[in-house]
Amino acid sequence: MPSPRYTNRRHAGIALAMVLRDMPLVAPLVLALPRGGVPVAKEIARILGAPLDVLLVRKIGAPGNEEFALGAIVDGPEPNWVVDEQMIERFDPPPEWFEQQVLEQIRELERRRVLYRGVKAPAQLEDRDLIVVDDGLATGSSMRAALKCLRAQHPHKVVLAVPVGPAETVQKLRDEVDALVCLDTPSPFRAVGDHYRDFHPLSDQEVIDLLAK
Repeated sequence: MPSPRYTNRRHAGIALAMVLRDMPLVAPLVLALPRGGVPVAKEIARILGAPLDVLLVRKIGAPGNEEFALGAIVDGPEPNWVVDEQMIERFDPPPEWFEQQVLEQIRELERRRVLYRGVKAPAQLEDRDLIVVDDGLATGSSMRAALKCLRAQHPHKVVLAVPVGPAETVQKLRDEVDALVCLDTPSPFRAVGDHYRDFHPLSDQEVIDLLAK
């Protein structure tokens, strides 16, 4: 297996920023998917001189196998969610299981909103260019839900920026955005963490500290 391309998420953010800084952008706002997307997005926001906010998304994992996403839900005035019908058919969860998971994830989104933002209102999204950032793509379910939510806010343009992801997932997401930057689409693709030397799970406190700086 080749050596990981990125030292850590900060390194990946700098690499993405080098591409994004040549893109014409209108009132850009960098939106990070917590937790892993925050240190990547922090570097992009710093280099572009753009504000940073979080876009709260929760994956709905399959029963007994959380890595396989059956859907995802996004925080907002009216939470939005998407369902992967193929994965639902494959795992065949019990009746009403998905609806129960949606309710649980909404509660978790509320907890994180208070934790990360406090009383601060979310940034204005209308008529500006949104750069949506994560530390990598796998199935793309969380990102699809995020992009669906953002489109409803009438932005000027949506740009998806990730360091790495499988080519199939990247291709599926191209139609959801105005521009897509993915630096690596290795094949075979096993896991996002394979492409980082340091891919430690971020704590809530690390996210809070990054957003506060």
